[in-house]
Amino acid sequence: MINPSKPRRQTVELRPSRIRREPAPAEKVTKSVQPYPTEREIWVVVIGVILFAIAIAIVTFGVSDITAK
Repeated sequence: MINPSKPRRQTVELRPSRIRREPAPAEKVTKSVQPYPTEREIWVVVIGVILFAIAIAIVTFGVSDITAK
């Protein structure tokens, strides 16, 4: 049988890994959340979509008028 070898240098004491450390517990923050948008927010979105569509139409007509000449 082979005799176990003796290490030539002293072993180093291992530290716990930083990567696998448990994350700090998150603080529980309670926020009041409105599940549905208000009527004012709905109208703001509708008006925004309509204005964006009008702007796209104006740009399209402008480009077609410029390229038609």
